[in-house]
Amino acid sequence: MNNEKIIEVHGLTKKFKNLTAVNNLELNVFRGDVFGFLGPNGAGKSTTIRMLLSLISPTQGSIKIFGKDLNKERNEILRNIGAIVEKPDFYLYLTAIKNLEILGKISGTDVSKKRLMEILELVGLKNRFNSKVKTFSHGMKQRLGLAQALLHDPDLIILDEPTTGLDPQGIKEIRDLILYLSKEKQKTIFLSSHILKEVQIIANRMIIINKGTAQIEGYVEELLSADKFSVSFEVNDIDAALKLINSSFWINLYKDKIKNEIVFEMSKEEIPKLNKFLVDNKIDVNAVVPTRSLENYFLKITEGSRE
Repeated sequence: MNNEKIIEVHGLTKKFKNLTAVNNLELNVFRGDVFGFLGPNGAGKSTTIRMLLSLISPTQGSIKIFGKDLNKERNEILRNIGAIVEKPDFYLYLTAIKNLEILGKISGTDVSKKRLMEILELVGLKNRFNSKVKTFSHGMKQRLGLAQALLHDPDLIILDEPTTGLDPQGIKEIRDLILYLSKEKQKTIFLSSHILKEVQIIANRMIIINKGTAQIEGYVEELLSADKFSVSFEVNDIDAALKLINSSFWINLYKDKIKNEIVFEMSKEEIPKLNKFLVDNKIDVNAVVPTRSLENYFLKITEGSRE
């Protein structure tokens, strides 16, 4: 574990007249993290990201990035951050490489053609470098947005809903790219997303916020292991198994039936006990599949947030 804090937020608050969008928020992101930033709509995620990028100012609280005060060393900090906030915009009638060249100059980064081609190869667009962006799919535009964020080789990459509107293949492409940037390029990734399954796959740490306040923060695996499992038991005789379950204690943990599988919500310790109960009562168990769902955990943490 790397203990170097890349983002350090204390008491962060943002008020818009009578609305408190972010309320005394605390969070820490360490070097090398893929950090999942989660919360329901209206939780304050986008407002927080805009404060991290100095697009809006906090009402109160402090933000340190790379150990430096964002309020005092804004320009130096932002030079080492790449970001996608919502949908990236491009000059549609220009080519991919021309867009990156112009965007680099606008941001003060004079990038060689060789470097531009390296970045396009990294995001899987090398073969389309000379294609006009108007011919790109939504997923390709998202990857070009990531290329833009990588122009100046930043240490920290902030992504606000990078897979919004993508099909499953596009989501996988962005996921694989984020994992590559983290593992192979040692980038720190701050990822806001509504697709909880993706966060569960790629993030090592996360925070869930609700109504602008942190509800839980920590390592994804540890947080989910403390929660109950969703466990599917595949049995040979579903009708007999359900009849047995209905007349036993285990009915209290029963959740659903899917074809020849019975689904329960239970602790890790209860799984072998239920398996033994079924087998002892002449129910053949063909498979036991436990899963820890970030979606279930998220819903439990944010329960009652909608008004």
